[in-house]
Amino acid sequence: MSTTQAPAPAPTIRNAGTTPTTPHKLFVNIPVSDVQRSIIFFETLGFTFNRQFTDATATCMLVGADAYFMLLNRERFASFSKRPTGDARKETNALFSLSVNSREEVDAFVKKAVAAGGSHAADPQDHGFMYGWSFYDPDGHHWEVMWMDPAAVEAGPAEFESAQA
Repeated sequence: MSTTQAPAPAPTIRNAGTTPTTPHKLFVNIPVSDVQRSIIFFETLGFTFNRQFTDATATCMLVGADAYFMLLNRERFASFSKRPTGDARKETNALFSLSVNSREEVDAFVKKAVAAGGSHAADPQDHGFMYGWSFYDPDGHHWEVMWMDPAAVEAGPAEFESAQA
């Protein structure tokens, strides 16, 4: 006997918008087994690093105008949390998504990541208004590279799809 459940209602949003009320800088901290290897890998993908926040245990990768990844060796990373550090090669606790300017850039980025020592995470996903592909970095962290049609970004995916039908 099967029962059909009604879809869950959409969550209530009280502060809707497309820009933050209060802008913040975003710092994402991830553990890596070898800081230098991580620098070489991500430099190959075109990222830059801030020397002021780099030492033998950590580095600061610049991702966007106000978005940064702190790549910390496992011991340094562990000093920031009371919980055990997970193993990204065995479990996924986060997906890191980066946007690029075209479908071709998605493919080129992932191919470059795999050639530089990463590995494929999943097959490419084509949703019409959005295209993405993913890879694992040398430490097993899951990175999504995606492109979204600018018209879909402006209208919202549902409105874009209904206008295309």
